[in-house]
Amino acid sequence: MDSQNASLTDLFASRRYFRKFEGIMAHMVRVAGVMEAEGQLRRDEVKILTRYASALTFTFRALSYKYLLVGRDTGRHFGTLDIDERYSGFPVAEEVITMANDAQQAARHLDQMPPEDQLKSEMVGVILGERKVPTKLQFALSQRLYYEELLKGDLFWARNDPEVTWLENVGDRRKFLLHWAVYDSQFNLPVIYMMELEDSGKVALPKDQRRWPEVQAHLIAQALGGLKLVTIAKGFDEDFDDLHPKSLRRFHVGPMYSNAYTKQPGPLSQVLSEARAPEGQDWALVWTEEQLQSERVIEERDGWFSTVEREVFALDPFTGRGAEMGATRMERSIILPQRPYQVLEEMDPPGFASVRQFVVSPQGRVLRY
Repeated sequence: MDSQNASLTDLFASRRYFRKFEGIMAHMVRVAGVMEAEGQLRRDEVKILTRYASALTFTFRALSYKYLLVGRDTGRHFGTLDIDERYSGFPVAEEVITMANDAQQAARHLDQMPPEDQLKSEMVGVILGERKVPTKLQFALSQRLYYEELLKGDLFWARNDPEVTWLENVGDRRKFLLHWAVYDSQFNLPVIYMMELEDSGKVALPKDQRRWPEVQAHLIAQALGGLKLVTIAKGFDEDFDDLHPKSLRRFHVGPMYSNAYTKQPGPLSQVLSEARAPEGQDWALVWTEEQLQSERVIEERDGWFSTVEREVFALDPFTGRGAEMGATRMERSIILPQRPYQVLEEMDPPGFASVRQFVVSPQGRVLRY
């Protein structure tokens, strides 16, 4: 993916950027609630999406501490936040990868740092005694807060390994919901996966010390944005004879558009430019949901005396692009504040009639249009 990165070198621009994302993730949770009320998501699916939205919030919070003093003379060069301004609007994947490396050493860094109370006491001494801003001490405190946030965990990492939840028993089989997520390095976007499968093995999948690690490794290795869902599902079906994938979903969270931070081509950028929305309302977030459903089951020979079940997946018959898309259906959604939404309605650009639109009111309520 051809992306162009931009560095946020201005202190206040950097802080506004993180505040914007913290608000967007809160709105995403409300969107999931609206979709549950409309019957488009189940309660367990909403819980999964909410958890990943919270993890993204914690990740942005940690990065905001890391870059809290960006643009100030801290006595040490520690870089600037790089964002993908031409496509995703999110931080580049390298930021999340570096954060994971920092997390492994967070406890050691904290052991070598003065405690928070001491740093604050020294700051007061510099302000009162030397009559100047204690920038270096502020920087030291920001880095301490960064490592403390990493140590808390529950962040969205570059790789979030599969987890499994039992749903129900179907005859002599167990039905499970699996979920996992990655920060796609090609598109600089968080991507969330959910798979429903039936387990005909003797030992339940989460307790199977042989199959479960193999399943986790297999799914993470296939968590690539460029792979079609049908390719992922068929490969899984063929590799695990006693696991039967009935549905596979993938959520691409983003791109994020903002007139102040991104330079994506297309009508949404024009909408935000025309809207001239005030700080806090200059954004739009697009996300895409792909879904693949099993249509029926066939039996194939496996050696001389046995057969195995194979899933036949339904590809979208309506758009004429089912095989090309590799999914049963694909839906795009957008969430944006009221003012940009009004401009979007007035401009009425082509291609948005089929996009689900969620609008954030000035009071923070999310409404479906």
